[in-house]
Amino acid sequence: MKPFMPALLFSALVFSGVSYAATMNSDTVMVGGAAMYPSKNIVQNAINSKDHTTLVAAVKAAGLVPTLEGKGPFTVFAPTNAAFEKLPQGTVDSLLKPENKQKLTSVLTYHVVAGKLDMKALQKKIKAGGGKAELKTVQGGALWVMANGPHNIQLKDAQGNIANITTYDVNQSNGVIDVIDTVLVP
Repeated sequence: MKPFMPALLFSALVFSGVSYAATMNSDTVMVGGAAMYPSKNIVQNAINSKDHTTLVAAVKAAGLVPTLEGKGPFTVFAPTNAAFEKLPQGTVDSLLKPENKQKLTSVLTYHVVAGKLDMKALQKKIKAGGGKAELKTVQGGALWVMANGPHNIQLKDAQGNIANITTYDVNQSNGVIDVIDTVLVP
């Protein structure tokens, strides 16, 4: 019976690995220690990322959850917790106050563009624009995308701040998320 146990254990490990692999697919990206599933919407995925707890709290405070769970498609440039920490001290706490909901909504919707713009689509816009392209945000303002090397796209906001896209093409059922390292300001 002893030779049977290692074979059984090996079979169980192989089966569980196959089962796990079947739940992941080639479009699944890890963000903040969690798998981002293309079959889930932007909010369903974002709430699992340890790197986006501040963004999720802000989206909830602004009342934008129903919008970002909507049909879309949306392109969301999602700042990490570290990006929010780069803001002046007290900024996030101030924005999260109920009396600043309109300002918070403006900042958050400045990170959203209508349509699904993956890396290839952004590169195409940059090339067509001679190295820079203007995007109209859901907030109504403009931000600019530009190449910084062969595989690095940066965003420039209305204040001149530069954000790097650190993770590209996190596909969602209602759009795409690109993770960025700086909060954009309208």
